[in-house]
Amino acid sequence: MNPNKLSSRAAKLIKSAAAAAAVPCVFIYVLVAKPDFYLINGLGHIVLPVAHFVGNVVTWPIRATGEAISNIYDLASLRAENERLQRELDDALSNKNACDVAMAENKRLSNELDIVQATPQSVIMADVVHDTVALHHSNFLINKGVFDGIKKGMVVTSVDGVMAGMVVDVGGDFSRVRALNDADSSIAVRIAGDEVYGFLTGDGSATPEIGFFSRPEFKAVKGMSVITSNISGVLPNGILVGTMKNGRDVKVLQPDSISRVKVLEFNTNNEYK
Repeated sequence: MNPNKLSSRAAKLIKSAAAAAAVPCVFIYVLVAKPDFYLINGLGHIVLPVAHFVGNVVTWPIRATGEAISNIYDLASLRAENERLQRELDDALSNKNACDVAMAENKRLSNELDIVQATPQSVIMADVVHDTVALHHSNFLINKGVFDGIKKGMVVTSVDGVMAGMVVDVGGDFSRVRALNDADSSIAVRIAGDEVYGFLTGDGSATPEIGFFSRPEFKAVKGMSVITSNISGVLPNGILVGTMKNGRDVKVLQPDSISRVKVLEFNTNNEYK
């Protein structure tokens, strides 16, 4: 590179900058030393555009750097926001998949167990206020009665739908419920998911015995679900009663293990009313 050409270009730039800087100085000198409106106005049309141009040229690197920094910050913020939204989307999709799997599993188990899932249209909630266990008898009182729409023969279940007994006596604001293990209790049942019918007869214990009559040779397995049957015309079909403890005994709800119940009424078509 020719040093003479380089110095010549630098000299031209210095002269241009000096000339540009001299114009505002002349303008200020005229404004202070010889204030003349017409002269000042005329110089203003020359000085202001030149000063504006020079200012833009001088400040361009600063403004460009500032805009670049601002763009980098905005880009970083957008990336961080995008990553956050992506994580939330992944979590939402994961939760949705888990819900879908749970719903499918619940549907499969319901079909296998043959348990009623429909919610009755009329439900009376009540609290267990007292339970009585004497010899082979097991009963409990609830704090709802005739005044609340309770009738003799209505089915009583736990909050999660497991049968607890049937209403046998009704007062104005209380009712007596006979538990499933009461010696006077005998209800028609069957094995969920199978056409094996029998009667569950209370004996005062926590695991009353079931007697199969449709298939006397049937051998129940521990953990099998037992549900109500409509063969007697008294109960609806499909209310969970308990689970098999062994080949004959069924584990059922005990009055002292429940504090709140649902009282249900069903129609003659063996469906919840």
